[in-house]
Order: sequence, then C-alpha cells, then structure tokens
Amino acid sequence: MLTTKTQAIRVVLVDDHEVIRVGLRTVLGQTHGVTVVGEAGTMADAIQQAQKVKPDVILMDVRLPDGSGVDACREILGMLPGTRIIFLTSYADDDSVLAAVLAGAHGYVLKEIDSPALLEAIRSVANGQSILDSSVTERALRWLRGLHDLPSIPGTDQLSSQEERVVALVAEGKTNKEIAVALGLSDKTVKNYLANVFQKLRITRRAQAAAFFVKRQG
Repeated sequence: MLTTKTQAIRVVLVDDHEVIRVGLRTVLGQTHGVTVVGEAGTMADAIQQAQKVKPDVILMDVRLPDGSGVDACREILGMLPGTRIIFLTSYADDDSVLAAVLAGAHGYVLKEIDSPALLEAIRSVANGQSILDSSVTERALRWLRGLHDLPSIPGTDQLSSQEERVVALVAEGKTNKEIAVALGLSDKTVKNYLANVFQKLRITRRAQAAAFFVKRQG
C-alpha cells in the first residue's frame, strides 16, 4: 500500500487481448504517479509476473486462455497479500462478481469505464479501499443480503461428500468443465451432481449454492 505521494503505483496488466493491454499501457503511461511494471496474457504469466515484480495493483481480466483470472487472483494473493487486484472485465454476471469477491479481489469494474474513473479506481484500491462498478454493486449487495438472510434449509445434511466437493468448487468460481477436471468426472456427471444439490437445497442458481457454502463455512 502506498504511504507517500512520491511513490508511483506499480501496476501489472493482465488481459489476453494485446490491443487492450496496449491501450491501458498508453493511458497509464501518460499518468503521473502510475507506472506499468509488467503485463501478461495468460493466467500462468500473470502469476509469474506478480512473483517477479511484486506490483502494488494488478488489473486482471476474469477469463484467460489457460484458466481463470479468479484462480490467478487467489493464488497471487496467497503469495503476495499486500498486492491489490482489480478485475477489469466485460462480464457483469452474478457468478463472476461472486467468484471475484470470494477470491479476495479489491475491485471489480467493467471495461466500459472511462480513463479518469479507472485511474481513480486504481488510486483508491492502492490506498486500501475496495471498488465495485455501479452496475455490479446492486448484484453484490443483493448476494450479501442473501447470504445473511439465507435460512436453515432442511436436508442440507443430506449432501453427499462428492456433492459437498462440487459445491465447494462452485464457490471458488469454477465452471462445470473445471470442476469435472478437478474431480476426475465427466461434464455430465458434474451437471447431475449440481442438479441434485439444487433440489436438496431448494435453490435454482450457482450463486445461491456458493452463498450457502460460504455461510456454512462461517
């Protein structure tokens, strides 16, 4: 975290589209007090760059060619808890927002953001604040309210150990395909497990399953 005005905020850019990285580098390069110290187009490169340069802030896309920005976020923060991560993405769906929050992200803004607002978000996050784009704030608040208001659900003790594992991976923001790989299952089997979980918990959406898991862990 920055403590003096003379320190430049050291930023790493993570996006698989080079044109976006070039645009960001151009904008940030013209800004006093912000320095781009690295960039990456994949999850593996993002983790490597973070280890190498130990940035103050990482601008991270949610979806990367070799994995998830959420997974990269979780791994980077495990190694570098002082680094701050902002998701800069086109995706504003509930599951993406929830996965980012659960991974410990400090900001979530959409790529439609203008340059002054992005720079303000970077400065705010570097100084210890958390930032959510106004278009996703309502989703996050609704999820948080749902987490606190989630009632005790009959039958939750009936989840099998494998169903528990599936729900835990859903809470990490994993897709069905990623869950299948992690557990050595087929995509169809994962879908069946989720269908059973939804029926037992009397829910209809992945975000609700993740909220249930987080509440139970708490």
